[in-house]
Amino acid sequence: QVQLVESGGGLVQAGDSLRLSCAASGRTFSNFNMGWFRQAPGKEREFVAAQHWIDFSTSYANSVKGRFTISRDNAKNTVYLQMNNLKPEDTAVYFCAGAQSYGSVPISSFSYDYWGQGTQVTVSS
Repeated sequence: QVQLVESGGGLVQAGDSLRLSCAASGRTFSNFNMGWFRQAPGKEREFVAAQHWIDFSTSYANSVKGRFTISRDNAKNTVYLQMNNLKPEDTAVYFCAGAQSYGSVPISSFSYDYWGQGTQVTVSS
């Protein structure tokens, strides 16, 4: 089992930045692909960003490309999501997720085995 705990959410204004953190415990964190997803009220959960556990390659949703950066610190068992130039449409609950898989970095929520409880990000205009 892997336990994931997100932190760093909050209320910010458009154009501000936030950094989300996701601390992992349990199984070997470094062997997991890690991803961030978000879910806005009344909408389905959507992919935001992911990073491969072997080559650290990344993938981003078009809506956040150039503004968000995913990174990980295996020594701290933590994955981060740096969010810059936030927009009101970024308002959502953000979830981190872990997938023990091979191949390309997964972007489908169905590929992920472990999920955190989520952290709220609210961006005011």
